[in-house]
Amino acid sequence: MYNILTLNKIAACGTDLLPKADYAISDSEANPDAVVVRSASMHEMELGSNLLAIARAGAGVNNIPTDKCSEKGIAVFNTPGANANAVKELVIAGLLLSSRKVVPATEWIKTLKGKGDEVGKLVEKGKSQFVGPEISGKKLGVIGLGAIGALVANAAVALGMEVYGADPFLSEAAKKRLSPEVKIAANNDEIYKISDYISIHAPATPETKGMINEGTIAKMKDGVRILNFARADLVDSKAIIAALASGKISAYATDFATDDLLCVENVVAIPHLGASTPESEDNCAVMACNEVRNYLEKGEILNSVNLPNLSLAKTGDALITVISKAADGIADTLAGAAGVTVANKASAAKKDMAYTILDVKGGADAAKAKLEAVDGVIRVRVIK
Repeated sequence: MYNILTLNKIAACGTDLLPKADYAISDSEANPDAVVVRSASMHEMELGSNLLAIARAGAGVNNIPTDKCSEKGIAVFNTPGANANAVKELVIAGLLLSSRKVVPATEWIKTLKGKGDEVGKLVEKGKSQFVGPEISGKKLGVIGLGAIGALVANAAVALGMEVYGADPFLSEAAKKRLSPEVKIAANNDEIYKISDYISIHAPATPETKGMINEGTIAKMKDGVRILNFARADLVDSKAIIAALASGKISAYATDFATDDLLCVENVVAIPHLGASTPESEDNCAVMACNEVRNYLEKGEILNSVNLPNLSLAKTGDALITVISKAADGIADTLAGAAGVTVANKASAAKKDMAYTILDVKGGADAAKAKLEAVDGVIRVRVIK
C-alpha cells in the first residue's frame, strides 16, 4: 500500500487513476510515499524517510525544495504542457488587453451609470481616450519556445502578426511544433530591437532572473508592449514602472500582480489565472498521478526536474533502481557491485544526478544492501 499526500485540491480524474486497493490518498498523511501538489509551498515541510516522489501538478517547481530532494533521493516531477493551452489563451487575452485599453474603458463606462439618455452621447464623446492599435501586422517577439511559447507564437501568426522567436535550447522537435511562418531570432537582443510586442516564456533560473530590466528595456523599440505570463522574477517591476512613466513602454500585461504594480497606469495585472481552468487542472492532475504511479510501481521516470527520463521493462525477478551521483560507467559499477545476475540494465544522467535501473534475477534484497554501500549512491529501491 502506497500512502499519497495531496497538498491543495487535486482533481479526482487524476487521483482516481491510483487504484484504491494499492493507494491510500489523504490530505493529512504524516509520512507519505509520494506527494501531489499544486501551488502549496513545501520549503518548510519535513521530508520523511518514506518519501520517494513529489509530483507538481503544473510546470513550475519553485514551491518545492528540489536541491534538498536530490540530496535525499526524492524524484521531483512536473507536468510540462498540461496547462499550456490555458496559459496560451490568457496570453492572447493579455496581448489584446495591452493594445485596446479595454480594462480602463470598461471601468470608465461604469461611471456613466445613472446618466440615462445621455449615456450614448457621453460614450461617443469620451471613447477617444481609449484608442489602441490593432495587433494584426505588428511584430511579436516570443522569448522561450517551449510548450506555451510555441502555442503563443502559432496563435499570433493565425491572428496576422509577424512573429519572431528566440530560445537557446530550441530542439528540432520543438521547431517542428512551430508554424513555418515563425522566424527564429539569433538571440534576445534581436527580439528587443525589432518587436512591437514581447511575450516572455523563459524558465525562472538565476540566469533569467530580472532579464527584463533597465538595460534590456533600453534596447527595445519605443512604445513596446510587454507580456509576462511566465514568472514574476523574470521582470524588474521598478524598471517597468519607470519605462511606463517615460513612455518607453506603452503597456505591461502580467499574470503576477505585485503591490507596486497595482493601480499603475497602463499595467494590466491579472491574479495568476494562467492555469486556472477546469481543463488545465484536470490535465495536470492526470499527468502528475500517472507520473507518480509509474515511478512507484515500475521505477519509470518521465518529466522529472532533477532526474533523467528512464524506463526498463522487468524480465527477471525484480527491478533495482538506484539514484546516485553521476559518474562514468555507473551502470557497470552498480551491476558489478550488486552480486546478482543482471539480465538488463539502463542508466542516464541529468546534470550531476544519475538514475540506474537493474533488471535482476534472485537476491534483490541482498543486492540492495550491497548497492547502498557503493560510494556516491543516494537511494536504492527494489520493485518486485
